[in-house]
Amino acid sequence: MKHLLPKLAFSPDALTPFVSEETLAYHHGKHHAGYVEKLNGLVASTDLQDLSLTELVQRATGPVFNNAAQHYNHSFYWRCITPGDGKQPSGELLQAIERDFGSMAKLKEAFTSAAKTHFGSGWCWLVEDSAGRLRVRTSDNAGCPLVDGEAPLLTCDVWEHAYYIDHRNDRARYVDLFWSAANWDFAALALATPTDVEKLILA
Repeated sequence: MKHLLPKLAFSPDALTPFVSEETLAYHHGKHHAGYVEKLNGLVASTDLQDLSLTELVQRATGPVFNNAAQHYNHSFYWRCITPGDGKQPSGELLQAIERDFGSMAKLKEAFTSAAKTHFGSGWCWLVEDSAGRLRVRTSDNAGCPLVDGEAPLLTCDVWEHAYYIDHRNDRARYVDLFWSAANWDFAALALATPTDVEKLILA
């Protein structure tokens, strides 16, 4: 199968000041596109070429894993952000957050701290673990929760290319602004239909 760069679900200028149109042009149009191009070249004419993106992340190693996971992670990230309207989680997702973190405020505190203090390049995730509990995780470089049998619900990219044009070295401001763009509708959908996530993020 040929892997494709998913289209953004929002206008490139819709997320300012969280991320600008210029940042998205580089981040989506060059960084993410580069991972997709490299992945297609690496798997072509190999026994990996017919695997889905999720299967590649779970099974591959080395450069194939790095590019497959970065394609997955970025595709997931684009669905986790949306033009902000102040919407908050509700229903099953909110119940799970309150059960496992105590409150929405405590989840935001834990996630924000983890994202701001993660050393080097990587990702901050809200996941559902194998026991059905919600957890905050971070991963280095191309690390992805799928490898550990966990289901991602929300992520914030903390590689420098995600924020350096707009915020320079001020990752903290970028992470604070992430909450104005967090797509709780997508997180709720990922929680309710985990087997459909690949289809959702690559649409």
